[in-house]
Amino acid sequence: MLPWYKQFWPWFLIILPGTAVVATLYTVVIANQYADDLVVDDYYKEGLAINQQLTRQSRADSLKLTARFSHEQRQLDIRIEGRIEAHQLRLLLSHAMESDRDFAVPVKLVAQGHYRVLLPQLIKGRWHWTLDEGVGSDWRLDGDHLF
Repeated sequence: MLPWYKQFWPWFLIILPGTAVVATLYTVVIANQYADDLVVDDYYKEGLAINQQLTRQSRADSLKLTARFSHEQRQLDIRIEGRIEAHQLRLLLSHAMESDRDFAVPVKLVAQGHYRVLLPQLIKGRWHWTLDEGVGSDWRLDGDHLF
């Protein structure tokens, strides 16, 4: 009679649960590597910041600010209507699903109410945008745009 390690059935019975263990470990690695960005770590602070954002948005409404976007490749033109005298703005582009793709860029004044920015990369799909004067700004515009 052959020793157990030279027979078929013991190896067959070991491979079945072994495969499940390897698949489980692989699934854990994938889950950690590609974690979902929709959940905010510090949800309490984010909730408190909503009041400040609403105040800034109502200030933009009182200034009658609106923004229209047009883009060609990496160049993005922004037309702002309303009472604004800023020479430089900040544009934050947020991806809907992947926060590691979010970025902010400075926007330069080209003509009265016309701003232009050269994006660091070509972007496609629907992005959320936020436009303001930077840190300490008392107004804020935001919305979605399909690139």
